[in-house]
Amino acid sequence: MENTAKLSTSKEVIAYLAEQFPGCFTLEGDARPLKIGIFDELAKRLADDGNVSKTRLRSALRQYTNSWRYLRGVKAGVQRVDLDGADAGAVEAEHEQHAQEQLQASQAKAKEKQAQRAAERKPIATKGRNTKNKTGDNQVKGAKKRKSVSIPRSGSSKPAVAQPITTKAALESVQPGQVKVGDKVQVKVGSMAVQGTIAGIEKSEVQVQLPSGMTVRVAVSELFRS
Repeated sequence: MENTAKLSTSKEVIAYLAEQFPGCFTLEGDARPLKIGIFDELAKRLADDGNVSKTRLRSALRQYTNSWRYLRGVKAGVQRVDLDGADAGAVEAEHEQHAQEQLQASQAKAKEKQAQRAAERKPIATKGRNTKNKTGDNQVKGAKKRKSVSIPRSGSSKPAVAQPITTKAALESVQPGQVKVGDKVQVKVGSMAVQGTIAGIEKSEVQVQLPSGMTVRVAVSELFRS
């Protein structure tokens, strides 16, 4: 009987990759930078594997290479690794810079969410304390307790979300007739604009090689220049 029970989450796929390719992927500790174009190699190795779909594999690889521990390991001069754990070329300085920009943007976004959650909890906690401290004539003891409600305002010291690549200019769409192999472009990965290099062109789609080592296939209409 054919096995159709595919892995359903990126976390499960990453764990499976670490089991199948222990010299390349790891679940904890330092993560080595992956070989450029490793997605294509993975797709070939797992072509007959019924556990992982290409779509889920691409999502899992994106999650792995966007993790903080992976981005911290992308340092200029460090050897990238192939599926068998062998050296596969040194990380370039521009790839390290891009990884650091991604890391800073991700950390800033996480801090912003943490601050928002804290701000949402404070009014509720304060309301409970004020109700408990009311006197018989319905007056609240210690009016200065209201100061405990702190809602971040624009211009406060709360870190803003960093723009990973484009900070001074808006993104400009790339026209279909203006793309060629080797061009530097930007492509949206989730909510972030990521820099990459066009590695191949096929009709209305192109393959973009990212500094993290993976290659993504997108429509020409999703390419931008700053």
